Amino acid sequence: MKNVFGLFMLLLIIIYSSVDLVAAEGEEDPILTSEAAVLMDTESGAILFGKNEEAKMYPASLTKIATAIYAIESGDLDELVVVSKEIENIDGTRVYLNPGEQVPLRKLVQGMLINSGNDAALAIAIHLDDSMESYSKNINKFLETHIGVEDTHFVNPHGLFDENHYTTAKDLGMILNYAMNNPDFREIFGTKQLEWDGESWDTTILSHHRMLKGEIPYEAVTGGKTGFVDQSKQTLATTADNGNLKLTAILLKSEYKRKIYEDTIKLFDYGFAGFNSSQIKKGETFAAGDLKFKAGEDLFVTEPIEDGKRVVEKDGILKIENKDGEIIQSIELKPLIGKKPEVKKEASPKPEQSGLLSVNTILGALVLVAAAGVWVINRKQKKNRRFRSR
Repeated sequence: MKNVFGLFMLLLIIIYSSVDLVAAEGEEDPILTSEAAVLMDTESGAILFGKNEEAKMYPASLTKIATAIYAIESGDLDELVVVSKEIENIDGTRVYLNPGEQVPLRKLVQGMLINSGNDAALAIAIHLDDSMESYSKNINKFLETHIGVEDTHFVNPHGLFDENHYTTAKDLGMILNYAMNNPDFREIFGTKQLEWDGESWDTTILSHHRMLKGEIPYEAVTGGKTGFVDQSKQTLATTADNGNLKLTAILLKSEYKRKIYEDTIKLFDYGFAGFNSSQIKKGETFAAGDLKFKAGEDLFVTEPIEDGKRVVEKDGILKIENKDGEIIQSIELKPLIGKKPEVKKEASPKPEQSGLLSVNTILGALVLVAAAGVWVINRKQKKNRRFRSR
C-alpha cells in the first residue's frame, strides 16, 4: 500500500512540474488586458514588447505629456502667463485658475502634469499659440520634426475627446522618451505632490498615478501620468529605472483602473528580467567581413540578458537580436575611413650633365695641360740662354 501511495505522489509531482513548465514557457511574453501597449527602453528607444502598438487610439490626458515638453522647449518656464478667459468653460479636472490670473509657465506645467488640470493645459496652449488652430498646427509639427512620430494628430492640449485627436502607443512612447531627456520635464513628471497656492485654490495637489504615489508599490517607478475619457477608457504612462535599465510603459484602453496597473507591472517585470542596457562609445569599431564601421556618436543599446547577439550587415547596420533571431534594435553605423598613408617626398635628382658639357670639360683640361707644358719649355729655354751668355 505504501508503494502505491508513493508512486501516486511521484506521479502528482511530475504532473504539476510539467504544468508549471508549460505555464512558464507560455508566459514568456506578458498577457495584457489593455487593448494597446508598448514597452520601450527609455534611453535607446528599443521596443521590447508591443501589443497593437501602431493602432490609432484616443490618449485622453496622456496628451499632456506632449503639451508639457512642447511648452518647456518652446516657452520660458519663468515667464508669467496671463490666464485666458477661455478656461472658464473647460470640462474635467482643474486646478481652478481664474481668467486674468498671472501664473508662471512652470507652475501651469506642474498643475497640468501632477493634477491633470485641463484649465492649465488650455492656458498654456493659448499663451504659446494664441488659438487652438495655431496650437494644433504647431504641436503636430513639433512632434513630427523633433521626435519623428508618424501616426499622431492632436487638436487640443488636454486630451478631451475629439475624433480627430489620436495617437498610438508607439508614438506616445517615443514622445515620453524624448521628454525624459529634459531635466525640467523629468522633475515634474516624477513629482508626487506639490503645494498649490492659487487665487482661488490653496491646497496640496497630488499625482493621480497610484504606482508613483506608492499606493501600488513598485520600487523602480520614476514617473507617471494617468488618463481617462469614456471613449479612451483608462490610459497610463509610466517610467521606471532599476539601476541597469530604464523603461517606458504605455497602456491604452483598459476597462478597469486596477487592470491597467497590473498590465504595467507585468511589462516592467518582463523588461527588467530579460534585458540590460549598455553603451557604445563614439568611435567604437565593428566589422562585417572586410568592411569596417564605427559609431558616429555615443549610443545606448538594449540587449537580452541571455543569448543576445550583435550582427553587423555589410550596409553598416548593427542589429541587436535575441536568441530567436528577432531584431530588438537597429543602429546605423558610419564607414570607417582610415588615414591616408603619408607619402615621403623624394630628394630632387641632381641634374645630369650633358655630353657636350663633359666634352668641354675634357677639352678645357687638355688646354690647361698644354699651356702648362708650353710654360715649362719656355722656362727651360730661358735658362739655357743664360748659361750660354756666361
